[in-house]
Amino acid sequence: MAELKTAPRKVNLRTPEVMNLVQAQVEQHYRSRVVEYMRHSGSSLSAAGLTVKLAKAFGFCYGVERAIDLAYAAAKYFAGKPIYLLGEIIHNPEVNDQLAAMGIHSLKEGPNGYDLSHLAEGDVVIIPAFGAEVKVMEELKNKACFMVDTTCGDVMSVWKRVRQYQRERVTSIIHGKAWHEETKATSSRAINEEGTGHYLVVYNLEETDYVCNYIRNGGNKDEFLLKFNGAYSPGFDPDQHLKAVGVANQTTMMRGETEEVQNRIRQAIEDRYGKHGLADHFRFFDTICGATQERQDALKVMLDDPMDLLIVVGGYNSSNTSHLAEMGESVLPTYFIKNAAKLISPSLITHYNQHTHQEVETRDWLPDGNVVVGITAGASCPNNVIEETIKRIFDFRGINVVELLPPVAQE
Repeated sequence: MAELKTAPRKVNLRTPEVMNLVQAQVEQHYRSRVVEYMRHSGSSLSAAGLTVKLAKAFGFCYGVERAIDLAYAAAKYFAGKPIYLLGEIIHNPEVNDQLAAMGIHSLKEGPNGYDLSHLAEGDVVIIPAFGAEVKVMEELKNKACFMVDTTCGDVMSVWKRVRQYQRERVTSIIHGKAWHEETKATSSRAINEEGTGHYLVVYNLEETDYVCNYIRNGGNKDEFLLKFNGAYSPGFDPDQHLKAVGVANQTTMMRGETEEVQNRIRQAIEDRYGKHGLADHFRFFDTICGATQERQDALKVMLDDPMDLLIVVGGYNSSNTSHLAEMGESVLPTYFIKNAAKLISPSLITHYNQHTHQEVETRDWLPDGNVVVGITAGASCPNNVIEETIKRIFDFRGINVVELLPPVAQE
């Protein structure tokens, strides 16, 4: 490993003076009277035959709020200096556009990673809530950049687990999306400073079953490596590195699916080595994000009540938001939108199709007469975007949604 040019530069941005300024600015950009009233009262809003309900848990989680606060604090503290962000602070276009408008420059990731060649000593770089790969962090340290690290605590808990697996010479099997920033950051922690340690990323239960069959029976190594190309560590050999495994996960995956991944791999290990061999060959820790699970649980409860349709609001590349949409789609008509502008009219909506990975149009999505609309949002969606969605739906019935609030909530 290259010797550090100097110690990484750190500064305490969470001082009362800075954070007081940040709080006012964040509230100005993202606060919503309508959403706050509905959240705290537990009430739905109804008028002109239209009822809009919010899930009990939705929108910004603590980790996202912290990341945004730190980004805003960096803009205040380092005013006048170039400030860069690795990719996106979170997966929400409105938030990232707002940071860009504040002069924070997004560094786009290319096929070879982030181009950091133009950064100089003392430049400010914000690490997003997903974290960053070890090699990126090392390069920033070597350049002596100021680093504003907004990595979520739940993500760092996963890193702790995969590091433990590595120390125990156990391969990390990570349930996640190999291309996602968080999973790339996590998998990089499965390899130590000497370059030893291994990981394999499985995306779904079909891939999990393939791995389980290989654990039980072996198979064609070349076929295995081709199937998982780009989703395993350098030098990974399924014949050697599936003998002792530990399951971890991208924090925003579906808990039920992650638990099933764990159960199937555990059973495969037991079938191969017997119950007596589990302690030597299998590890597992629950590393699903609490906020992600809370939003999934709240939507599950909501879906038990009669509704005509569900709207899921958030960034199309947001993993936790996409899983909410999947849950809705299995029960009732569900429309995944990034903002209220996608609600064109009562007879036309533009929404994201997760199967084709593109926006599609649906006609006559909002029925006439009495209709109940459920709304939820991923952990990266701000309240003002949710409010704009609610307002837009009531506008279609000629209703000013603010007038439905009690006087004290309208202030």
